Amino acid sequence: MKTPSILPRPHYLNKIIPYINRGIIKILTGQRRVGKSYILKLVEEEIRATTPDANFVSINLEDFAFSHISDAETLHKEITERLAREKRNYIFIDEIQEVEGFDKVVRSLILNERNDVYITGSNSAMLSSEMASRLAGRSIEIRIHPLIYSEFLDFHSLEDSDHSIELYLRYGGMPYLRNLPSTSTWHEYLVGISEALVYRDIVSRYSIRNNDFLKRLMLFLADNIGQLFTAKRIADYLKSQRIPSSVNTVLTYTNYICEAYLTNKVRRWDIEGKKYFEIGEKYYYEDLGIRNAIIGYRPMDIGGLLENAVYNKLLYDGYEVKIGMLSSGKEIDFIGEKNGERCYVQVALNVNDPSTAKREFGNLSEIPDNYKKIVVTLRDSSPNTLDGISMISLRQFMLDRY
Repeated sequence: MKTPSILPRPHYLNKIIPYINRGIIKILTGQRRVGKSYILKLVEEEIRATTPDANFVSINLEDFAFSHISDAETLHKEITERLAREKRNYIFIDEIQEVEGFDKVVRSLILNERNDVYITGSNSAMLSSEMASRLAGRSIEIRIHPLIYSEFLDFHSLEDSDHSIELYLRYGGMPYLRNLPSTSTWHEYLVGISEALVYRDIVSRYSIRNNDFLKRLMLFLADNIGQLFTAKRIADYLKSQRIPSSVNTVLTYTNYICEAYLTNKVRRWDIEGKKYFEIGEKYYYEDLGIRNAIIGYRPMDIGGLLENAVYNKLLYDGYEVKIGMLSSGKEIDFIGEKNGERCYVQVALNVNDPSTAKREFGNLSEIPDNYKKIVVTLRDSSPNTLDGISMISLRQFMLDRY
């Protein structure tokens, strides 16, 4: 029987189900409070429905009941004492990044074919290149994101409308919002979450002393969604604000912010030369509500929020996303690649102005291949197509109506 308070997220459940009872570790990663724990519960419910007599071991390392677990040895002891010798064991460990050396524990567990292991983590550093190498062939990573627009509608029992997409762009997709009484309380909750993410996953983890520098950097990133980023530019800006900084410090702190899944870095790709540019990238926030909690919601930012929402949807759909650069110097907002296929996406508030339409459609028409090319606008506008390039609204794009 389904727990009433847990709404299904089939997009992720369907990714995990094929790996149930396979001898590999299922690793769910993502920002705190995006619902990783609840997806683990959904997986557990799915398994209980078919294997009710199995043994289930659940450990949430954020729960005070497990505060005694501080190292790999203690974690291993806690788990092995709960294992059944003659049954299938399903092991769920939440927020495992709190335990140094956890990879040795989970690798040991899957040596026994009766053990099936699922873990979550809220910091990408837990899957460093060295650790990923140690888990190679023994694990599958599934990235969990905040609610996408279609999930947002389901969670809040909303119809698709201009009002609903505006709510989504303003408050984002943190799942717990559905438990709060009204939108008047949402902002306060998001401010609390953003502060917790900063201080728990960045300041404490990396023993940061220059909190003011970190806050200013996050404000800068929030204020410059979709703008070309260079560490030197930011260092110069912060110095102008009388905040001592260096290029190396900017790069280090920006990396910390990305490792906490607060932002995502997108590199520029030379379409004709088929190579990445060495410098200059863009940053997008993992959750728009968190971004707006950091800097405030401002209607004048709608263009950046629109672009961020499109990026997040491409990421949710499993695309590897890049910024495209043409030899003419023109830019393609996003290139999405998946399973050998590719799509090109331009984002604009509208294309009602002929010069805007010429720019957005014209950039796409210069790309020398026949993959799908789309212009996404905030609302319906005209023309609907030009030179075989389609134009759709953000709502259509977010609901896969293209």
